[in-house]
Amino acid sequence: MGYREFLERWSAKFREFDLQSEAKHDEYSMDDVVTGFLAEVFGPRMDAEMGRIFRDTYLEEWSTGIKHIAGVTTLLNHLAERYTLALVTNTHSAELIRGQLRDMDIGHLFSAVVTSLEHGKRKPDASIFEHTLKVTGSSSENALYVGDSFAADYIGAKGVGMRCLLIDPNRRQDIPEEDRMNSVLDLSAMLVAG
Repeated sequence: MGYREFLERWSAKFREFDLQSEAKHDEYSMDDVVTGFLAEVFGPRMDAEMGRIFRDTYLEEWSTGIKHIAGVTTLLNHLAERYTLALVTNTHSAELIRGQLRDMDIGHLFSAVVTSLEHGKRKPDASIFEHTLKVTGSSSENALYVGDSFAADYIGAKGVGMRCLLIDPNRRQDIPEEDRMNSVLDLSAMLVAG
């Protein structure tokens, strides 16, 4: 198949899984998508090794577009001195997230890394936020959540009573100004002010 057909069929497979998980926020794995896609393309000739190679190659190529924000490592090191940090993320590959944390040398700063894949539910489902609060020994009243997605992060965190700061430099969302950030790097100043 040509590249255009590949992209169309690959995107369609992702949309299929997204639609299935939308209502209940059930997470699916990259392996699920790869297996479904390759089974449609190759039929019974598809084997597990082919799936593993395809998955790893796709994730490696996709990861080349990830750029770490200069200053984030310093920010997180400073925050970890005063606060309990937890990462809550939607992902189809927990290893992708853990690999990024290793690459940045910041994994040790988080008392919990909660991925939607390992938890089973994706943001904005209340259970992923509640689980994170439980494993960190925190409560919604004394937690602050920072995110960049209005639906998954802001609505999800607010739904369990957490204060949430939304990274929204273009002012796309109708939220109170005190909940808006231009950059994650503004966090230290906002914590001092608030």
